[in-house]
Amino acid sequence: MKISIVIPAYNEERYIGPCIQSIQEQHSDDIAEIIVVDNGSTDGTLATAKKFRGVTVLHESKKGPSHARQRGFIEAKGDFVAFIDADTRIPAGWIAAIKKEFGRDPNLVCLSGPFRYYDLPPLQKFFAELLWGITAPPTYWLTGFMALFANCVIKRDALAKIGGLDTTIAFYGDDTNLAWRLSKVGKVKFLMSFYIFGSGRRLIHEGLIKTFFLYGISYLSVAFFHKPPEKEYNDIR
Repeated sequence: MKISIVIPAYNEERYIGPCIQSIQEQHSDDIAEIIVVDNGSTDGTLATAKKFRGVTVLHESKKGPSHARQRGFIEAKGDFVAFIDADTRIPAGWIAAIKKEFGRDPNLVCLSGPFRYYDLPPLQKFFAELLWGITAPPTYWLTGFMALFANCVIKRDALAKIGGLDTTIAFYGDDTNLAWRLSKVGKVKFLMSFYIFGSGRRLIHEGLIKTFFLYGISYLSVAFFHKPPEKEYNDIR
């Protein structure tokens, strides 16, 4: 198994270093490459990423995470493409879980899971992760597909089969669209134990209820009507 890990990055100077470090601390031969796709950063993101040996830095001029991820997918050489965010950190056992799940199910084309937050106040962290536990399992059971772009591993040939990412979706609903389309060519699995550590900066900035509401509406819109909501998004930095 060879995994290409793709990280879209726009003004992520504060976060990109710990993110890359968490990948390299896995010390896994299954990681074929780490690809950082700079999406027009004006801070020290680029310089920070280039400090790490073995990291490929690409540039994508079209603004938006979908364009950056698509560029990473096109350049990726691994049999599997993992998408994470620049403010996420990989926990111990993440690679082992990927090998286990894909190894025992040949029909699996996508594996994803939820956030556990590393920078929220304790009470907010408790309720945010509680909401994941309450909402994600029944939603996944109801539809049969779910994915989180910040924590998503996909068979490269399956992603190629569906034509890659839908770059017309700016932000909300992009990962649900991906999961829905992948479910047409194989199994999409959302596993609560397959978590990643993520920043809660959007929850802090926009509020817990508003953030979960926006993501929930986006999921339902794409899952049942196959159309993402026309909503603008803010880059939270």
